[in-house]
Amino acid sequence: MFRGKKYQDSAKLIDKSKQYDVKEAIELVTKTAKAKFDETVEAHIKLGVDSRHADQQVRGAIVLPNGTGKSAKVLVFAKGPKADEAKAAGADFVGEMDLVERIQKENWFDFDVVVATPDMMGVVGRLGRLLGPKGLMPSPKAGTVTMDVTRAVNEIKAGKIEYRLDKTNIIHCPIGKASFGADKLKENFDALLGAVIKAKPAAAKGQYLRSVTVASTMGPGVKINPARIAQ
Repeated sequence: MFRGKKYQDSAKLIDKSKQYDVKEAIELVTKTAKAKFDETVEAHIKLGVDSRHADQQVRGAIVLPNGTGKSAKVLVFAKGPKADEAKAAGADFVGEMDLVERIQKENWFDFDVVVATPDMMGVVGRLGRLLGPKGLMPSPKAGTVTMDVTRAVNEIKAGKIEYRLDKTNIIHCPIGKASFGADKLKENFDALLGAVIKAKPAAAKGQYLRSVTVASTMGPGVKINPARIAQ
């Protein structure tokens, strides 16, 4: 695969055979983020679980201490006073069947997070095939199925992220922007790792954190030594 000169220069700073301490790895990521835009820094965490089993699922949400650097667009399915509450809290889109039809007919996905009150899940369920594969389906575990829509919207706007396993048992999560600097990114990383470790399923056997990598949007990945992370 062809890589540009900036990527190749950045890759020279990283020893691919080495697993770094968290602080050193994140410092390297900020040094290698050389794009003209403010790159997002992501953590990729491979877990020693089997996501095919319901008792080994790892999913949840956390408000990052320094936010994500991005203002998430929030869609809320609610009616009556709860719809008014969602609008007052700053939700970008609020509605019922009108939004369901817009998503179904127009293939409209101009939002990042979906919140729903429990009484609306019957309606939202019709969108399962569309929202599910995109990771947008509301979930009680992630705090996105709730009557407290004000709190849900406020937390998402403050930098709440959802973490969940993909089919290869890896969690992919943003931990901020390269411009945050290493200290703030490390605070966010530590908060995310702490939540993932806390969410370890009782059925998980053997080494839980198999591999941990951090990388910016356009930069090379930097491996972190999982043994150096308190589990």
